[in-house]
Amino acid sequence: MSDANNISNNNDTSRERLENISAVYFLGIGGIGMSAIARYFLSIGVKVSGYDKTATVLTRQLEKEGMHIHYEDNVAMIDKEADIVVYTPAVPIDHTELNYYKDNNARLLKRSQVLGLITANTFNVCVAGTHGKTTASAMIAHILRDSGFGCTAFLGGIASNYGTNFWTERGNSKQEVCVVEADEYDRSFLQLSPDIAIITSMDADHLDIYGTEKNMQDAFIDFTRRIKSGGLLICKNNLSRIGEMQADKKILYAGADIKAKAHANNIRIHEGSYVFDLVTNGHRLQDIVLNMGGMHNIENAVAAITVAVQLGIADDDIKAAVAGFAGVKRRFEYILKPAAGTDAAVFIDDYAHHPEELRTLINSAKELFPGRKCSIVFQPHLFSRTKDLATAFAAVLDLADEAVLLPIYPARELPMAGVSSQLILDKMNGKHKWIKEKEDLLSWLGERKVSLLISAGAGDIDTLVAPIKEILQ
Repeated sequence: MSDANNISNNNDTSRERLENISAVYFLGIGGIGMSAIARYFLSIGVKVSGYDKTATVLTRQLEKEGMHIHYEDNVAMIDKEADIVVYTPAVPIDHTELNYYKDNNARLLKRSQVLGLITANTFNVCVAGTHGKTTASAMIAHILRDSGFGCTAFLGGIASNYGTNFWTERGNSKQEVCVVEADEYDRSFLQLSPDIAIITSMDADHLDIYGTEKNMQDAFIDFTRRIKSGGLLICKNNLSRIGEMQADKKILYAGADIKAKAHANNIRIHEGSYVFDLVTNGHRLQDIVLNMGGMHNIENAVAAITVAVQLGIADDDIKAAVAGFAGVKRRFEYILKPAAGTDAAVFIDDYAHHPEELRTLINSAKELFPGRKCSIVFQPHLFSRTKDLATAFAAVLDLADEAVLLPIYPARELPMAGVSSQLILDKMNGKHKWIKEKEDLLSWLGERKVSLLISAGAGDIDTLVAPIKEILQ
């Protein structure tokens, strides 16, 4: 399998197509997945406009790029001539603009449907997983871009190398290649047709959608059935139900488990970076440098490099790209990283919002900075996730030396009786634990000597990063 042309590309001609589109309207344009698609349409000369609940750094950037965005649910401000209207399940069913478009028979499509249509006729590398998928997909897309192979990338995070979650560069590949973050929420990834599919993890999540962990796993198995004939599945080797996953070809990968076809060995830490060798399906690369924290990112690198090898990218180009990969915003992102030998505070920010993500985050930080007291500020995301996983959250947060919980970020949900951050705090065994409002947190931090601080969560905790950095400095 030397390049994208060596995997067959079966097009589903029965699906509706995106043709003759001159204007697109987005309901929830500031979402990380929505904004990538909005940027795609803008890149091909389509007029893009939309609504979001609040202005953010991302929406302001979209406005600078030429999109018309407003922040009030107001029919008078919408594009009534839009050819398609793209929305997400996070938009409330009583949303005035959404219901206007419904009542007027607009062409309404979910974000996942549009992404499926955009990639209907391309060679697709689709990365799925309850965690790890953003970093892995960004790393794959970066290797393809940096090496000159080229790709179109739809990412679920802002790639630090490029400051965006979307780009398109054809490069020297023989056909158009798309790298797509495959989101399991609302079964969105079942709209995609992978040539290469990656599954990084399959921990229980989104039980508000799936009901049970088995149902969620069933969806991942259905995702593998979407792999095209002759296609490849690259799967983490310790996942349950691997035998039920469908693909003509499979490669199991791991961090350091030599039983996996693709794995790392001879791992060492050098000046805050990882250096390791990699074996992938019998192919060996030596002395790979990864300038990112966390053993989980070695796993992500193994998956990404395996894709690159399968596409025929030269070893030296792969190693140079990996060494130059700056990561993804809010994925083990160093906000403060003092020089070796100093005692200034280390500050890491991360999007982690699931217990297993938090476990990996805390353990990785403690491994890289042994001897430092580890403090974490965590903002739970969703009432339903907090209710379902409170015990697991408590156990993982106890891995830190001290923990501060912010109130739950509700996102799309209404409050649930008896569900608050207190539910997690009461299950924690550690003595050094608190619940604080944002304003109180900043005052509290200003009075303490912090050695290693982690901020984590998928809500709006990122708005605290700049003031926390200022306090720690």
